[in-house]
Amino acid sequence: MFKRKAVTTLFTLMAGALIATGCSSDSTESNGGEGAAPESGSGDTATVEFMHLWPQGSSAEHHRIVNEIIADFEAENGNISIDLQVLSNEQYKDQITVLSAANELPDVGMTWAAGYLDPFVSGNKFAPLDDLLEDGLRDEFVAGTLEAYEKDGQSYGLPLELNTVYVYYNKAMFEEHGLEAPETYEEFEQVIATLNENNVQPIALGNRDSWTGSMWYMYFADRIGGSDLLTNAIAREASFEDPAFVEAAAKVQEMVDANSFVNGFNGLADEEAKSMFMNEQSAMYMIATWDLPNYTTNEDVPQEFRDNVGYFKFPTVDGEGDHNSFVGGPGVGLFVAEDSDVQAEAKQFAAYFVEQWGSRAVAEAGVIPATIVDGDSLDLPDMYVQVLQDLNDATNLTLYADVQMTASAAQTHLDLIQALFGGQITPEDFAAQQEAALGE
Repeated sequence: MFKRKAVTTLFTLMAGALIATGCSSDSTESNGGEGAAPESGSGDTATVEFMHLWPQGSSAEHHRIVNEIIADFEAENGNISIDLQVLSNEQYKDQITVLSAANELPDVGMTWAAGYLDPFVSGNKFAPLDDLLEDGLRDEFVAGTLEAYEKDGQSYGLPLELNTVYVYYNKAMFEEHGLEAPETYEEFEQVIATLNENNVQPIALGNRDSWTGSMWYMYFADRIGGSDLLTNAIAREASFEDPAFVEAAAKVQEMVDANSFVNGFNGLADEEAKSMFMNEQSAMYMIATWDLPNYTTNEDVPQEFRDNVGYFKFPTVDGEGDHNSFVGGPGVGLFVAEDSDVQAEAKQFAAYFVEQWGSRAVAEAGVIPATIVDGDSLDLPDMYVQVLQDLNDATNLTLYADVQMTASAAQTHLDLIQALFGGQITPEDFAAQQEAALGE
């Protein structure tokens, strides 16, 4: 259960309505756990309610790191205590909706970016956090991550996690055929042609899920039209009928026609495509950095395979594009409740948490953080160090197209991606129909 708390003094003790969580004790942790401070009824103490979605049973390292950060914060701020509640992911989503409707949100909690924010922002449930970012905190985030939490020019979340999309490749296969990681689309085409000539399926793609194909389309749009074009089109500040979008769709079909992807790719699930890459049935596979443990630290994956995996950034196209502009997106972030009775203290804790989370999360839990981290200073696998350096150098992060769009426009986008990869629609019709869907 959660109690709405205020700053307490010797003369006041304020408590609000109890909100039942409806969750069993084996999936919910509240108060008194490791890192949670006891309530205080006297003295000038502010109690900040914090709710997160990393239970010890399913997210042990995340859970431990959170508790350590809380303990450190309380040790450094004797006048602030943290009242902690932990729910599993789906229970969290349900409960945050209930608490929002009852105007009983925790002082600090977790949220997702883009469209998920809309009802909370329009309902004045989340506080703007721009004041926190003005004192240098903004510069600690990877370029493009904060924008996913912005609405109408204001920031409503502090991102904690980040995933960027790379092309992973089997180094042994490349070496066998005299290939190197490509930097340009022309070099990429040659790699694909050489693999096909040697009866090696070039790229594992499971486009039955469609978001996988969308990432390919997004990168072509980024490289051809620039890093802002896609986001501007979705925001209705540009048109999907811009020639760059048509050309991006044409490049997708060019890759299909060149037999770039494994047989039957449009009917495969992403998990099936991943399995093909990891079983060395294809030479390449494009996915986000949530898969990094499979290529570095996952002991269930043979060491020989992990040693053979490298990655490269999406190539430039016809001489255009910024190698350091990525497709990807942040995971969860922190919000502060607009109606919090201890908003100043809640913001103080949220800023502290974000600053502490980055290096601990990547070193101890294998999480790529949304803040800039010096990988060379940490004991990490080489691939993690390289990815962190890429993020430090990043110029842009374009959030997944379907995440940026409304639910109906996103479904149209995914359906169109299926049709585009399947050759059932022309690049021009793809662009026109996507534009029409966004205009509805």
